[in-house]
Amino acid sequence: MTSQISQHPDDRTPGDDAPVEDVIEPLPLLNEPKDGVPLVINTQAGLERAARMLAQGTGPAGVDAERASGFRYGQRAFLVQIRREGSGTWLIDPEPFTDLRIIDEALEGVEWILHAASQDLPCLSELGMWPDRLFDTELAARLAGMPRVGLAAVIESLLGYTLAKEHSAADWSRRPLPEPWLRYAALDVEVLTELRAELIALLTHDGKLDLAEQEFEHIRNTPPAEPRVDPWRRTSGLHQIRDRRQLAVVRQLWLEREDLAKNRDIAPGRLIPDSAILAAAKALPTTVPQLLGTSGFHGRAASREAPRWLRCISDGRSSDQLPDLQVPTNAPPPPRVWADKDPEAAARLATARPRLAAIAESSNLPIENLLTPDYLRRVAWRPPTEITLESISAALAELGARPWQIEKIAAVLTVAFLDPDPLPEKTPRTADSTR
Repeated sequence: MTSQISQHPDDRTPGDDAPVEDVIEPLPLLNEPKDGVPLVINTQAGLERAARMLAQGTGPAGVDAERASGFRYGQRAFLVQIRREGSGTWLIDPEPFTDLRIIDEALEGVEWILHAASQDLPCLSELGMWPDRLFDTELAARLAGMPRVGLAAVIESLLGYTLAKEHSAADWSRRPLPEPWLRYAALDVEVLTELRAELIALLTHDGKLDLAEQEFEHIRNTPPAEPRVDPWRRTSGLHQIRDRRQLAVVRQLWLEREDLAKNRDIAPGRLIPDSAILAAAKALPTTVPQLLGTSGFHGRAASREAPRWLRCISDGRSSDQLPDLQVPTNAPPPPRVWADKDPEAAARLATARPRLAAIAESSNLPIENLLTPDYLRRVAWRPPTEITLESISAALAELGARPWQIEKIAAVLTVAFLDPDPLPEKTPRTADSTR
């Protein structure tokens, strides 16, 4: 269901025979939970009651979590919402509890419905919660070929009403949580069971339910990411730094900011942003006035902690363990340089890409869901020594491709790799070509 269209004859000019324009009526807004706004569970007795009621419920459970990204350190959950038929909606404040394993046990064997599950599963895992079965409404919408897959957009398209999203980026660590925020949080899980049913109908109609279930299981079985070796290299804009000593300063400032943010339980960027770290590393000031006068060095802790930052800059400048500008990686180089580094690999990739795009289009699938782009680059850059359907299938499986993906694309990749199209010849560079 989308929008309702009606005609308004009263808007016509008398005697005007022109066609009446269609007027699109706005969809109704879902702004009140069926059972009202639940109280927030923040006591052990309340948590035990929630677990008992959830265990007595029936069918799948809609699950969501709210974080305080950009406000607090890390990505932990500050509110967990669960709704299950027969037990109602439960809003749980995780902060007073060591974990929520009692809730996890109550949902043993129950399918969880989440929207964009990969965003919430890590913080739920920190609380001792992990699904035995999973349905991801965002991923289901992608696989169904829907053009917009945000929760509000999918609800509008499939359920025929709108869902306000004005509190999605709020500071959920605030206590007490305002009542409008709690209403929003309860509504987020109230619609998930109904949405799941509509998406199952779509996927079944298109013969995609099996592949969707494989994707859900892949997400569920993917362990949390390992900690990065050099997390400071995530600094936004780091590619601008081309001097190892400046890079050492970035490292010192990032690590110091991280420790301070963790101790104060505040998002690191709220102390000084990444751009301030880069500005200080480029300028290499030696005094506090120079640091505070550095263009681009700002933030709520810029001046208050200036001696701390200046010490980091000094430590980085004098370090005898300078970081490498580039770190070793087993990833293929950027495709733009393949033609020069390995023309045969470039031809394999150039041949495979449009053929996979054609499969994705005919299957009404996003191409990135047909095959992870990194998997394609890796198998095209270094394919098996002997290219056969079996060896390509095995290589894709080792990378992490699911059975349905291998079934759809392995034969196409095998042919593309065995007989790639020739690369277009480079146009000779002339004096006029630089103008």
